[in-house]
Amino acid sequence: MTTGATIRTLIVDDSAVVRQVLSARLGAEPGIEVIGSASDPIFAMKLMNRDWPDVVILDIEMPRMDGITFVKQVMSIRPTPIVICSTLVGRGARTAMDALAAGAVSAVPKPTTGLKQYLADDSGDVVSAVRAAAAGRARRIGRAPARLPDAAPGPHPGGPRIVAIGTSTGGTQALERVLTALPAGVPGVVVVQHMPERFTAAFADRMNELCAVEVREAVDADRVTDGLVLVAPGGRHLELVADAPGYRVRVFDGPPVNRHRPSVDVLFRSVAKVAGSGALGVIMTGMGDDGARGLLEMRRAGAATVAQDEATCVVYGMPKEAVLLGAVEREVPLPAIAEVIRKHG
Repeated sequence: MTTGATIRTLIVDDSAVVRQVLSARLGAEPGIEVIGSASDPIFAMKLMNRDWPDVVILDIEMPRMDGITFVKQVMSIRPTPIVICSTLVGRGARTAMDALAAGAVSAVPKPTTGLKQYLADDSGDVVSAVRAAAAGRARRIGRAPARLPDAAPGPHPGGPRIVAIGTSTGGTQALERVLTALPAGVPGVVVVQHMPERFTAAFADRMNELCAVEVREAVDADRVTDGLVLVAPGGRHLELVADAPGYRVRVFDGPPVNRHRPSVDVLFRSVAKVAGSGALGVIMTGMGDDGARGLLEMRRAGAATVAQDEATCVVYGMPKEAVLLGAVEREVPLPAIAEVIRKHG
């Protein structure tokens, strides 16, 4: 950022009400400065060429240029953290998922009614998303050749193999990189990605179209099988349950853990308890410390544990906390994580 700790923010939305209320709300936050607003991406790019922001808040449905095209343009010119704020996020629409795949770092829902009151009173998600985006980094989306780690964890004695992955900010792009590189026969994978309710189904559907493995949003009592990736549904916790000769998942309501539901810690702790040394735990890009303590329990139970390295994280928060706790055996770059998973089988 160009002005010390100040997060310089640009708002791009065709609604004058949204621009006005978000400008006032964010401008009142310590350490956040709204340097401008634009009614469409064409105007936004003109503003950015004069004064480039640290973070962009972006709607998807806008005149002259849609938000996804704008994200792609920004990422190709000068990768910049972009937070999607759209009614499409709340509906879990495919277009919102596509915006994240194009390079946006996170997405928050915007209601279709009561907009002004919501933004004035309940816009904490937007503020948190801006701070998380500013703490991270944006990257050009590419398919660079994987750099493999010097050594990959070998098979561990114990029960059936299983892989548990936890991630948050920047995780949709990171998961796409990992899951699309997995062959069909890998051990079953269970995933917690911090996402709004209903949004995980759109993410899982998109991944299922792109991957050799089957990917779907988890349903209570789903069995974990080779070649299957189960994604925790937004707004509900996911845990692993023993079900001889393998495992199934339990999807349930409950209070947020580490401010999140689903919580990575909830998943990792259950995996430590029922899978032990048969498991591989992977913690990836994300803000905060969710998953760090659960990964430590996995390691103490004999599981293999890895973290995405700082250089390839959008936000090196969750992996860093796990490393500091001693929960991580090794850090590896994002392009190498799929190979680590493959070797775990």
